[in-house]
Amino acid sequence: MENIKQIIDSLGIETSLNLEEIPKIDLYMDQVIQLFENKFSESKRNEEDKILTKTMINNYAKGKLIFPIQNKKYSKEHLILISLIYQLKGALSINDIKVTLNGINKKIILGDIDLDSFYKSYLHLTRQNTADFKTAIDERVKDVKEEIHEDTQEDASYLEKVMMISSLVHMSNLYRKAAEKLVDEIVVEKEGKRQK
Repeated sequence: MENIKQIIDSLGIETSLNLEEIPKIDLYMDQVIQLFENKFSESKRNEEDKILTKTMINNYAKGKLIFPIQNKKYSKEHLILISLIYQLKGALSINDIKVTLNGINKKIILGDIDLDSFYKSYLHLTRQNTADFKTAIDERVKDVKEEIHEDTQEDASYLEKVMMISSLVHMSNLYRKAAEKLVDEIVVEKEGKRQK
């Protein structure tokens, strides 16, 4: 697993859509797609993968993951929400994303949120998460090497990879399950407020 650093570097995990990169004018759907394709292209697993499509955006709108658009144009707030959806969809269902972002969508409509400030905080946390992830990967590589002793295993390199994959997937599942429980708490809190 000597190439794990190269693998991590090739993932594009430090790529984020920063506020300064969001145009001050509203964009048409094709412009939104182009912006996301340009920004996140290095994070694709395969060259033919699409970061964002018209169908995806239409589904986000129909599913009410984003507040209604005006005149077929997407505002800065829409782009921030689409950026959040892009990150969330890697681990959460569309319904869970809708629950998660519903309150933010309502606050945007009411003008009751400083979305720029919220998004800056989110970006700050993602940078910290990325740094933590890189440190954790280094630790995990050491742990895997200790578990798979090269001198006793003929297929040590292969077994290390399988162990690393299993460990990473396990960690991913733990984080996803914790996130899903937080989504469930949002649902419970929302239903509790309705019953009063």
